[in-house]
Amino acid sequence: MSPVSIIVLIVCYFGVLVLISYFTGKEDSNAAFFKANKSAPWYLVAFGMIGASLSGVTFISVPGAVEAKQFGYLQVVFGYFFGYLVIAYVLLPLYYRLNLTSIYTYLKDRFGVVSYKTGSIAFLVSRTVGAAFRLFLVAKVLQLLVFDLFDIPFAITVIITIVLIWLYTFKGGIKTIIFTDTLQTLFMLISVVVTIVFLASDLGLDGISAIVENTQSSSLSKVFFFEDGNDPQYFWKSFLSGIFITITMTGLDQDMMQKNLTCRNLKDAQKNMVSFSVVLIFVNILFLVLGLLLTQYAAQNGITAKKDDLFPTIAMLPEISVVTSAFFLLGLIAAAYSSADSALTSLTTSFCIDIIELETKAETERKRIRKQVHIGFSIVLMIVILLFDLIFKDVSVIWELFKAAGYTYGPLLGLYAFGLFSNFQIKDKYVWVVAIVAPIVSYVLNLYSKELFNGYEIGFEILIINGLLMVIGLLCIKKSVLASTEQH
Repeated sequence: MSPVSIIVLIVCYFGVLVLISYFTGKEDSNAAFFKANKSAPWYLVAFGMIGASLSGVTFISVPGAVEAKQFGYLQVVFGYFFGYLVIAYVLLPLYYRLNLTSIYTYLKDRFGVVSYKTGSIAFLVSRTVGAAFRLFLVAKVLQLLVFDLFDIPFAITVIITIVLIWLYTFKGGIKTIIFTDTLQTLFMLISVVVTIVFLASDLGLDGISAIVENTQSSSLSKVFFFEDGNDPQYFWKSFLSGIFITITMTGLDQDMMQKNLTCRNLKDAQKNMVSFSVVLIFVNILFLVLGLLLTQYAAQNGITAKKDDLFPTIAMLPEISVVTSAFFLLGLIAAAYSSADSALTSLTTSFCIDIIELETKAETERKRIRKQVHIGFSIVLMIVILLFDLIFKDVSVIWELFKAAGYTYGPLLGLYAFGLFSNFQIKDKYVWVVAIVAPIVSYVLNLYSKELFNGYEIGFEILIINGLLMVIGLLCIKKSVLASTEQH
């Protein structure tokens, strides 16, 4: 595809999103922006969450990592499933019973104001880092495919990327995102299927059965790793990490939970979560199969691109059909923006509700303040993405994202686990200290894990370690009197 064709495609795509925003954002109220008036159909939320969960990171990094890590990522995905069950039957009932807009309000009721602010700040840092990682990836691809050809600096690419999100979310917020995520998930899945069909045909694989047989016979399709407990891909490390990654990055994340809280009632939210968790397994299998075919196609045609460069390099080759290239771009943009748009909205929500306590402001000022915060976080994301461009060069982004999540979400995991599974009260004013110390100790343990633990290398389970250290820290500052069970 020519650069002009790519630009026309992007403009048309975002034109559709802005049109959706126009119709869904007519009610420019805080209730619609934050909770979609609690009227979203559960099946739309479930379908849209597929794209939001996967994001452009999965779209690019999971296929690109198959050559090096085989199908080992599926071990983490199996853990996701059980994590979603915990969310559906432990966390969602709590959130609905308390009728929360921000899920971190629970920490205020359970422990106190400092814990509440600490939890919300941990989320703000976590989601800013996560959203920036995802947008960084799609901005780099757009830079490579389009903007470099016009000598446009990467900083301008980033600004365009963020402004496009702001354009279709600044009025409707989560109400708009429920519908745009559905469309974007559809484009993403079509893109994966179209690319698989093209690659399979070129590799001489005729039909689904041939693709299945090719996958089963390949040495790259190995899923389970039980041989070496020190291996970062060791099954139990990956599986348990998958459970806790889901609980924290979805169940304790305002972004993902805000969508679930738009459902009419708890039963609908649970149906959304369970159905979504099953479908997500099969969608990730599709991405891994795509990664295998991309790797085989590259080997057959002498293509040297690796990791995150593999998929975009092949998808934009001159010999690839225009339809495949177009759907790749649509899929990439849809995957990235379906995650990032809701992140911008949830960051706005959490800051408004948790940090500046918007409900305490004059009613005439609330909408203006919300819009200012929305613009503010747009600028923050631009700055963080540009910093990532300086820090990360040759990496597979999804693995860096999970590493970052292990440090930033750990305090949230510890706080909620301590609150839900104990009756202890704590000295609230010291919680922020524990929330800083736990990730620092985790980082040191990870840095010297081989020396400290006889060759053992810490992987995604850094999240579990971080959460456990947070719990230990909270035990150190607990009060001597047990909290009343009514506080649960």
